[in-house]
Amino acid sequence: METTIALFQGKQVRKTFQDKKWWFVIEDVIFVLTDSSDPKQYLTRMFSRDPELQKGWVQIVRTLPIETSGGAQKMRCSNTEGIFRIIQSISSPKAEPFKRWLARVGYERVQEIEDPELASKRARAIYKAKGYPDSWIEKRMRGIAIREQLTDEWSQRGAETNRDYAILTAEISKATFDMTPSQYKKFKRLKHQNLRDHMDDLELILTMLGEATTTRITTDRNSRGFDPLRHDAKEGGEVAGIARKEVEVRTGKRVSTRKNFLPPGKGKLRLV
Repeated sequence: METTIALFQGKQVRKTFQDKKWWFVIEDVIFVLTDSSDPKQYLTRMFSRDPELQKGWVQIVRTLPIETSGGAQKMRCSNTEGIFRIIQSISSPKAEPFKRWLARVGYERVQEIEDPELASKRARAIYKAKGYPDSWIEKRMRGIAIREQLTDEWSQRGAETNRDYAILTAEISKATFDMTPSQYKKFKRLKHQNLRDHMDDLELILTMLGEATTTRITTDRNSRGFDPLRHDAKEGGEVAGIARKEVEVRTGKRVSTRKNFLPPGKGKLRLV
């Protein structure tokens, strides 16, 4: 388990990655937002002010090994959702900007439920702020729509668990790029980032082709059940795979690239 450092206002917040989530050292977060010399005692006082936090403590906290100057030590950590809940209970002026931000995010999510188009607009704005070009953003957003259409079909036709979706997605990816998503991330030297956020134009287009073709095959056949869906996914990916190989023959270059879009850090606490 690897321990890394996030920075907020020049202060360190240690974090570790487990079960596909970042887990942050709670004492570090409390220290950053309160300047308390005794975060453990501050946490005890938080419990007295917020008994509901104490009741839900078991659900949001794990004791995990964290690298320190004296070696690995077990420390109480919480994931992003849990940290947000803890911040809500911190009575410090430094925590107020976070609380206002959480309130704004909650309000925005309610707006998106009422008007789903807002979610698309906000996603575009986020990619734009990260420095992605408009032409790439258009393809990425279209790919998200195609993906949602495919997963909606899968959910109505027999896919039930996250594992089902992962297997079906892997079938398309293997047939398209000769790599599963996990293999593709390793190929691109990515760790926890979203794979599609690091694809170039051709990679995104072929991904869309494989998923859109899979959707068309599935709906035309009216496939039901996991095994038929898996067969459709493989065939849909094969269509994109044929296109990829043709591009590679014509250009003499491999479509899959190790190039990634990795913006430099801004020195802020990023709860990812």
